[in-house]
Amino acid sequence: MKILVCIKQVPDMESRFKVNADGVWYDERDLAFRMNEYDEYAVEQAVRIKEQLGGAADITILSIGPARVVEAIKKGMAMGGDRGVHVKDDSLAQRDPWQLASTIAAFARSKNFDLIFTGMQSQDRGSTQVGAILAELLGYACATTLIGFELNGDVVTARRELEGGVKAIVRFRLPAVVTCQLGLNTPRYPTLPNIMKVRQKELLAFPVADFLTEESLTITEKMYLPEKKGRARVLEGDVSQLADQLLAILKEKTTVLR
Repeated sequence: MKILVCIKQVPDMESRFKVNADGVWYDERDLAFRMNEYDEYAVEQAVRIKEQLGGAADITILSIGPARVVEAIKKGMAMGGDRGVHVKDDSLAQRDPWQLASTIAAFARSKNFDLIFTGMQSQDRGSTQVGAILAELLGYACATTLIGFELNGDVVTARRELEGGVKAIVRFRLPAVVTCQLGLNTPRYPTLPNIMKVRQKELLAFPVADFLTEESLTITEKMYLPEKKGRARVLEGDVSQLADQLLAILKEKTTVLR
């Protein structure tokens, strides 16, 4: 079985973000980067399939971006990926979901992957579109927001998380693209021996021009931090006084007690 896992490197979400000089993305200087959290679940599920099949699966970890994304690819390989593919693109922030999916599809089209995993969304852009577009371009079955995954032969039984806490169970045949939601599994930490083994694994690099032929369909016109509105009020005093103050504020400022 051939498996492709598409990952993205994103800033640590605890970082202090600033809008860049162009006003269309965040300033990447002084940020710490890591593998997109949703993608960690995708890598873990791929490795679990390999273990289920007694090692009879080949896992490729792919990421698009500048030189720094190699660190995320290496983590995916340390978790159990067999090789890495770096599609070098210094203009990743300017690519829309259509271009990203088209790039991955161009790479994957001749490789005959049985399963393609992606995270449900990236933590920085959060479009949730790349996986579904990729499936359409390849003509693969597609299931999104997976919180459960079971493979029997070439049939997948998956649990999906829908709106409002509703769950759904779907079945489909391979080949397929699936996107992974938080909670699908528990991603493993790479062990030191597996980190050392990454040095012996294949890491391929290609310029994005080898695969990207599509123009963007959407353009980010402006990025900005939300304006601060209002401020908190700290209540002090005895419990009975606090209760009276809170009731007065709720009556004055809200419609809760009207």
